[in-house]
Amino acid sequence: MAYNFLGLVNDVNRRLNEVELTSTNFLTATGEYAMVKDAVNAAIRFINQHEFEWPYNHVTEEETLTPGIVRYAFPADTKILNMNSFRIKRDDTLGNETRKLTILSYEEYLERYADVEYNTSTTLRQLPTFVFKAPSSEFGLVNPPDKAYELVYEYYRLPVDLINATDVPTIPEQFRYVIVNGAMHFAYLFRGEATESDMMQQRFEQEIKQMRSLYINRYDYLRSTVINTTVQTNTRVS
Repeated sequence: MAYNFLGLVNDVNRRLNEVELTSTNFLTATGEYAMVKDAVNAAIRFINQHEFEWPYNHVTEEETLTPGIVRYAFPADTKILNMNSFRIKRDDTLGNETRKLTILSYEEYLERYADVEYNTSTTLRQLPTFVFKAPSSEFGLVNPPDKAYELVYEYYRLPVDLINATDVPTIPEQFRYVIVNGAMHFAYLFRGEATESDMMQQRFEQEIKQMRSLYINRYDYLRSTVINTTVQTNTRVS
């Protein structure tokens, strides 16, 4: 069975003694089948919310800077931004070396450098030295760039729900059984079968602990900026 949304849903359908879906009727499935799809997504959301720094959700982003522009938006799927990872990429054509940017607090930016955002003089533009996080979902650079430098930084994404039959989770396939057991917990919960739900919840949460011991305990990343995103994991969306 393929490791995708359809395959995961049918893993649960089999355990619930339901007829399996096909790629043809997957999107239009209703009733019990729609509930199982909700349960699979609830399990995936729960795993991803349980620990923000899962390595499989780690992203290295590259962005071309615009001369004169100070502020830039985070990617929409950002959950945790590593402010300590910002660097300007070496570019022999532009004539710059790689430069790691120094973190600047927003308060210090406002006190010492805010004028660069409003001063239109091109003499202030140069290879950026500092990076700061604004209260909004933005980061800023000091000084504003004088060329289209390539900026590189790292963050942890918050994956979106699966929708199509061929959608694949970011969670590695070796943990397929964790998703399925979690989906069984939520399926029983949605059905109102408390005993079965509680039993599967205990198994599910124990398996997440095992995932954490395999992944998270091996890493010591700087957790510099958390962008809160609330995700419902115990309610079903019709």
